[in-house]
Amino acid sequence: MDYMNPGIPSGLALVEIPLVRATEDNLRGFGHLVHDAPENYPIEIVRWPASGWRPVDLDSGDEGGTKQGVFLSRWDGDVLYGSNEAVGGNYVLGYACDPGEARQGHQQEAKQVLLWHCNYHPDGGQLFFPLDHSPFLVPLALPGDDRKPEEFVGFWFDGSCGLYIHPNVWHDGVFTMKGEQRFFDKQGAVHARVSMDFAREFQCLLCVQLEDQPSAREVHQI
Repeated sequence: MDYMNPGIPSGLALVEIPLVRATEDNLRGFGHLVHDAPENYPIEIVRWPASGWRPVDLDSGDEGGTKQGVFLSRWDGDVLYGSNEAVGGNYVLGYACDPGEARQGHQQEAKQVLLWHCNYHPDGGQLFFPLDHSPFLVPLALPGDDRKPEEFVGFWFDGSCGLYIHPNVWHDGVFTMKGEQRFFDKQGAVHARVSMDFAREFQCLLCVQLEDQPSAREVHQI
């Protein structure tokens, strides 16, 4: 999978997902709000699975530790880019319009983001904390390899706090609403990744409207 040149075809169906203001209540099962001291926040590390009937010793298999660095999310025209210093990753996260019509270099603000890919980390959790204190968006879905595009929820944050994501929760980085934004990122060092390609698996893109002030709603009420 080429994250910088994903080759997304034009004309795919759009599956619009709800945008909700993140609260501790509606994040239950996905993760938690992080209000301060992100560098000290504990990251869940999942013990290495046993390959046979003998269990992994309880004092082993979870000692890989964490990595941390700056995650940069930035719009260049109609293309949303991400780079993750902690793991040396660079990505096209999404688009403001049909990928075949996307243009870079202009300053017009995006009114939506179209997401083509997501993943989860089975080895550990991940934390994103805004360094520039501006609003941002994180699409999430609960664990399970059979999740469908319509089961995702876009969580909106006002920039005053960050997000901790549990292991196995579907996500794809953090999305700045406009311009460029930096985040402190901390995650499991193994960095195992399980991916879902909406464009090729479901012939669609997720669509999230970029509202400035979404209301707080419970996920189960949407």
